[in-house]
Amino acid sequence: MTDGFSLEITAKDVESLRTAAPGIPPQTPIAVTFLPGETLDGRVAASKAVRSLGFEPMPHFSARRFSSREDFHTYLHRVVNEAGVKRCFVIAGDNPQPAGPFVDSSALIATGAFERAGITAIGIGGHPQGHPHMTDEQCWDILERKRSDIERRGMAPLIVTQFGFDPGAFLVWLEELRRRGIDSPVRIGIAGPAGISTLVRFAARCGVVASSAVMAKYGVSLAKLIGTAGPDRLVDALADQLGPKQGPVRLHFYPFGGLARTVDWINGYAKRR
Repeated sequence: MTDGFSLEITAKDVESLRTAAPGIPPQTPIAVTFLPGETLDGRVAASKAVRSLGFEPMPHFSARRFSSREDFHTYLHRVVNEAGVKRCFVIAGDNPQPAGPFVDSSALIATGAFERAGITAIGIGGHPQGHPHMTDEQCWDILERKRSDIERRGMAPLIVTQFGFDPGAFLVWLEELRRRGIDSPVRIGIAGPAGISTLVRFAARCGVVASSAVMAKYGVSLAKLIGTAGPDRLVDALADQLGPKQGPVRLHFYPFGGLARTVDWINGYAKRR
């Protein structure tokens, strides 16, 4: 189940990536986030480090954080020219109001800049537990439109989901995805091992369901927010229940508890399975 996984880092995680690199297979896709407070140079440097260590950089492009079209094009051209980027992950971002001309990820895709720059694959977000500002049907409609637009522009769409704790939610969403004829590869978001309070905090921030019933399936009691928790039960359930009808599915890890700890968990899990 952990074969062909991908990872996510911030611009500040470069040294952690260097330390963890011996435990990560060559060419592993590594997403570089687009967070407030980070500089353009820092994000570019992180993508360059991913490439220099033998991995595949996949920088995030947060539409609402770009203050101008020039900012967007500068970032795209720098990561392509300096880090050899071939795939990008495009999101709207959580800013209530856009800082510039782009209101959502579709607006970035519609510029045509990605295909002109030689990008071959575009990642877009999937929401198995819904979106706080959209109905389920709106989520499906937008996902389908973005997928179609990416393919029409000669690039390959890839769906990366938010992280979650309930295998049932992922499986139901995957079944509906395929029922709608969306056959794009999917990467299921998995939280790496972390402190329980950290997991609950990130869940609240990202709109992820972390009810007592769901967390009990994950192996966590919300009555005791001490200690750490790993995704063993979740990944076991996915490994046991995923099959050909769900299409191409791999895992994408969010290392909330640290990159080295997540890589150690992945390698340990692979040995146990």
